[in-house]
Amino acid sequence: MDINDKNYNLSVEIDKIHLRNPTMLASGILGISQSIFERLYKENVGAVVTKSISVNPMKGYPNPTVISIGGGSYLNAVGLSNPGVDAFSKELSKNKKIPIMISLVGSSEKEFSRMVKVFDSLSILGYEINLSCPHVSKMGMEVGDDPEAVNKIVKTVRMNTTKPISVKVGVGSIDVVELARVAIDAGANIITAINTLRAMTIDIETMMPILSNRVGGLSGTAIKPIGVRCVYEISKNIKAPVIGCGGVSSWQDIIEYMMAGASAVQIGSVLGSNGPKIFNRITKDLKNYVEKKGMKNISEIVGIAHKY
Repeated sequence: MDINDKNYNLSVEIDKIHLRNPTMLASGILGISQSIFERLYKENVGAVVTKSISVNPMKGYPNPTVISIGGGSYLNAVGLSNPGVDAFSKELSKNKKIPIMISLVGSSEKEFSRMVKVFDSLSILGYEINLSCPHVSKMGMEVGDDPEAVNKIVKTVRMNTTKPISVKVGVGSIDVVELARVAIDAGANIITAINTLRAMTIDIETMMPILSNRVGGLSGTAIKPIGVRCVYEISKNIKAPVIGCGGVSSWQDIIEYMMAGASAVQIGSVLGSNGPKIFNRITKDLKNYVEKKGMKNISEIVGIAHKY
């Protein structure tokens, strides 16, 4: 049976965005090449979120930048390495049919305005504004913990596009629900929750922090309960679609996020051990779940946990 059979449909609507299934590639994972986007689409990903793109190219931090800490969790401090808006717009100009959201990162309204003006004519779904990277100053949690800055940046992006805007929130010093409310009030359509969490690890033999940047972002299975809690609280208190992100490694995790209130769910760290084929496996398992439960559409479970 086709995974998009009308009787067991996996398609979802997120604001103005239609996806063939609720899976999305999380930003920062494989998100820089059109050839990779096409391979992921063949593996049945619902949509791709690119790596975070800045106005100018960024080299990122020296190695080591990513380490496994066991149990399906990772620490990373890549440093938002990316080719910059001009080079990446040329790469994306090749796109004809892949559903892509561009992740944007910057330190001022002016930078976001410039990027949107370059990208907006391309074949993209919309934007995910990264305001919560835990290991890059002036572009990460410092911005996301400043409601006034969030307000100004989102308003600037909204003035330059009619496409859907999602704001990716993290767990910082500002309550995640209040931060989401600021973003929606400023013109965002969607909230993505959550980003990686600020963390570190130390080698007890060398007595040194392992990451070159010392502090990085914790991702993987360890953060899933926090992500689920944030999605639950945001969707309970704010009338806007939520995209879940953090610690997803199975179809069961996607169902859990959707029950908490997510309309779609991003997958990231698990690709390191499972590769792109995980999207095809997960969508088949989601189809089986929908069929078993006798549902017409997987969106029937979105926010169902709020009933109890």
